[in-house]
Amino acid sequence: MEKKNKNIGLGVRAPEKTCKDRNCPFHGTIKTHGRIFTGIVISSKAQKTVTVKIKRLKYFNKYERYGKKRTIIHAHNPECIDAKKGDVVKIMETRPISKIKNFVVIERVGHQEVKEESYEAVEKEMKAEKEPAKEEKGR
Repeated sequence: MEKKNKNIGLGVRAPEKTCKDRNCPFHGTIKTHGRIFTGIVISSKAQKTVTVKIKRLKYFNKYERYGKKRTIIHAHNPECIDAKKGDVVKIMETRPISKIKNFVVIERVGHQEVKEESYEAVEKEMKAEKEPAKEEKGR
C-alpha cells in the first residue's frame, strides 16, 4: 500500500516520488515550522544531506549601505526530493535532526550552474593579480 502525501500547508507541491524516510515532511513524521529560505545546493556528497548557500543583504549602519553576505546551511535531503548540486531549493526550519542539521528540503525549484572554486584556483588568481603590480614598481 502506497503512502499518501501529507499536505504541509505551505502551498508547496508534493514530490511525485514516495519514500520511507521518517524525516521527510511529506511521508514521515517530522513537523516543519519557522523560517523558509531559498538557496542553491553547493554540495550533496553527504548521505541524505545537502549544503545550501543562501545570499542575503545586510545593512551596515556605519556606512549607511547594504553589503552582500552569504550563509551556508546544512539541510536534510529526503529521498523523494533528492536534490543535487546546482539545484535551487526551498528549505524550512524543523527540530534538530543531527548536530548540524536543523532544516529540511521541502521543494526543488529549479537548476543553476555552480562555479567550481577550489582553494588552489583562487590562490592562482591572487598570485596572477600581484605579479603585474610588481613589474610596474621595478620600472
